[in-house]
Amino acid sequence: MALPFFYISGYTEPQQTILLDEDTSRHIVQVLRMKEGKKINLTDGKGTLLTCKILAEHKKHCTVEVLETSNQQQATRKISIAISLLKNSSRFEWFLEKATEIGVSEIIPIVCERTEKEKFRYDRMNVICISAMLQSQQCWLPVLHEPVQFENILMRQFKSSQKFIAHCEDSSKQPISQFPNSQLQNSIILIGPEGDFTPKEIELALLYGFQPVSLGETRLRSETAGVVAAALLMS
Repeated sequence: MALPFFYISGYTEPQQTILLDEDTSRHIVQVLRMKEGKKINLTDGKGTLLTCKILAEHKKHCTVEVLETSNQQQATRKISIAISLLKNSSRFEWFLEKATEIGVSEIIPIVCERTEKEKFRYDRMNVICISAMLQSQQCWLPVLHEPVQFENILMRQFKSSQKFIAHCEDSSKQPISQFPNSQLQNSIILIGPEGDFTPKEIELALLYGFQPVSLGETRLRSETAGVVAAALLMS
């Protein structure tokens, strides 16, 4: 049976004993009812995996001993999803959860002309990503950015080998599934809001070298498009 996974921020080697924060301690002691001597896994979301043993069970400050340390390699394919904020926050949260589970490297919320909501609770959204990382037992947390304006994301210098924009306009678009894997090692894709990108935004993205792509035959909700794009680019 797999050991329970927990997140620890700011880990620096070598630490032989670690005092866990109150939320993690409460979950271990009160929810899972784990006792002294039981083992857990900790990760810092940056590739570090710590196998630990509980030394002192306390619902506010549980102490663990590090038994084994390893570093998990990050996926060779680096995928960035730049997606519009959505009017319904729960849908955006669903996207964050699924994109993290799929293993994307970077998530960039963007504000477009047709974006209906600009409020963004970063701390809450990052916690959702952390929970999804732990649930899927990964050791790499995607980099979650604060929202940026659409024009700013276009001017950003990317290391990506491929830059895509998915939109619903009737124009020439190549199915993203037709790109060879060798071209998708480092990619970024733009996903628009509920009302799609405006023609002006699409034209501007093309001027900055983004290639128009389709994600399939059906019209998708923004959050679904983001998840489908992540799955296609990571496969």
